[in-house]
Amino acid sequence: MRQIILDTETTGLEPKEGHRIIEIGGVELSCRRRTGRTFHCYLNPEREVDKGALKIHGLSNEFLSDKPRFIEIAEEFLAFIEGAELVIHNAPFDVGFLDHELCLLGSKWGKISTDCQVLDTLQLARQRHPGQKNNLDALCKRYGIDNSRRDLHGALLDAEILAGVYLAMTGGQVSLSLHEYGDNGLPSRVGGGNYRPVSAERASLTIARASREERMAHDARLTAIDKASGGACLWRQLDSSPD
Repeated sequence: MRQIILDTETTGLEPKEGHRIIEIGGVELSCRRRTGRTFHCYLNPEREVDKGALKIHGLSNEFLSDKPRFIEIAEEFLAFIEGAELVIHNAPFDVGFLDHELCLLGSKWGKISTDCQVLDTLQLARQRHPGQKNNLDALCKRYGIDNSRRDLHGALLDAEILAGVYLAMTGGQVSLSLHEYGDNGLPSRVGGGNYRPVSAERASLTIARASREERMAHDARLTAIDKASGGACLWRQLDSSPD
């Protein structure tokens, strides 16, 4: 699966009031692994930035004045996200602004909301942590994600942080296979296939049984995982399986 962790910064809160996108940041994942590919640009919104928005992201009218307009990067951006699932925190906000920008270019450009599958991590977090704060900073604290560089909001930085939160919130483990992906995108064995066979005459392995205290600690850890994942702990499901 190819996914794009996406974030935007804007001149204000409402596209219906003429507000525009001023920054787009995207981080590519493939099979839950970061590929190293990103998309990032600042945009000239052709209007003033609201004072309230400026306090959040710090992108001034002067800084944005010589940046490209959305129409100049639209094709490159759409090519980057084509065929991917978009993972966005508070997706209706960002998708609404992206749809507005495409609408300004004409009907032939379509809509993000109809052309791409979108996963809203805010909705996912609310399902897993009801009644708690689920903004990006709160999720970073909950899942131990470093957000120390986030003095101001930034689209690419926030997308990088959200990638870590999303992977942690949906399991953390990237892959259980002993394969890595080569430059051609196809799996290749770790170590290039240089395996040493194990002798059949080796001594038997000693089996170390878990103590009562260790079993209790393990059970407590599974309970915490099950609670944090909204009942999606695999070991708990196996324990309750009739098989």
